[in-house]
Amino acid sequence: MTDLFDHARDKRKKSYQPLAERMRPKTFSDIAGQAHLIAEGKPLRALVEHDEIPSMIFWGPPGCGKTTLAKVITRLTKASFIELSAVLAGVADIRQAVRAAEDALKYHERRTILFIDEIHRFNKAQQDALLPFVENGTVILIGATTENPSFEVISALLSRTKVFVFEKLTREDIISVLKRALEDEKSGLGGAIVLEEDAITLIADLADGDVRNALTTLDMAVKALAPDEKKLSVEQIKETVQRTHIHYDKNGEEHYNIISALHKSLRGNDANAALYWLGRMLEAGEDPLYVARRLVRFASEDIGVADPQALVQAVAVFQSCHFLGMPECGVHLAQAIVYLAEAPKSNALYMAYGRVKQDIQDLPHEPVPLHLRNAPTKLMKNLGYGKDYVYTPDDPDADQEFLPEKLKTRSYWPKKKK
Repeated sequence: MTDLFDHARDKRKKSYQPLAERMRPKTFSDIAGQAHLIAEGKPLRALVEHDEIPSMIFWGPPGCGKTTLAKVITRLTKASFIELSAVLAGVADIRQAVRAAEDALKYHERRTILFIDEIHRFNKAQQDALLPFVENGTVILIGATTENPSFEVISALLSRTKVFVFEKLTREDIISVLKRALEDEKSGLGGAIVLEEDAITLIADLADGDVRNALTTLDMAVKALAPDEKKLSVEQIKETVQRTHIHYDKNGEEHYNIISALHKSLRGNDANAALYWLGRMLEAGEDPLYVARRLVRFASEDIGVADPQALVQAVAVFQSCHFLGMPECGVHLAQAIVYLAEAPKSNALYMAYGRVKQDIQDLPHEPVPLHLRNAPTKLMKNLGYGKDYVYTPDDPDADQEFLPEKLKTRSYWPKKKK
């Protein structure tokens, strides 16, 4: 009887376990994508196969296989495995993991892989706590992050680890995983459900490179079927799940990547691309005033006097965004984007002020020439303040210098010919 109850519990456990977890790969050959890291002959795979893995940082987008690869590595080596989430763990959890690793090394001569998911969420003190144990080999650290480790991981920890960059999974990668899940009798759906080819493609496209998201979508769509239904259509997938999120972090690297793409598209006179990058930001919830401020800057930095109306347009759009907010101001930002993209470009103003700024930083601050100074008192007049100054409207052809004596040969902006 005990065996029967145990069997029933195991069966229920499998049904409650998400499809994405049941389908998690257990070998290199099961992993979708990342051939540049784990294909035969690649250095990372060779290190694992020789059981000589270093401490590492896995950097890549969500659902691309960072956690999966860490678990596969553990299965293929003799190391123990401890998993922490930086969202929930603290220094006390790190110390407890280190104690367990020390015991494993002391009593069983077994090294420990300490996997920390979302390591970028650890603050400096928490990352500092890892340093001595990574350095002396007590733990083999594998940290997973969706954020650029150059910005989010302290330099001392980076110098003790090797960073491996994971690529976003392709549509084809995700389709292959979905088909495997549909057919897999042990961990997947065992052929009990049929999906139209277009429905599989739709799930893959909605996942946007995130295989966990794709499997979760499939799992949810299957569970929403009536008991006698065995087929999923495109319409059923659309009804079951909507695209409710766009990968975009207003404080992370993707934010800076997209604003850079927007800026460079404007500079390259490509209104089409600039509108797309604008949409990516606004539809993900970016503050329209942030975009508007960048456009005001662009109007002078990259257009300037080549089209003085560009600044007028940009400032007007900033005011529109302030008055209206989203979603109404989206069309105003689009108007500014098209105008700025099609306007003639010149960085002469930007370069001119850059030269001025450099001289002010590098050279002594020269006194204002006497003839340019006001003389509101008799003493100042007696000292020569304002002497020989020529009022330009009275004598437009007067030859007088406006820069300090030692800078009169400097040229920040070309003079107009008289």
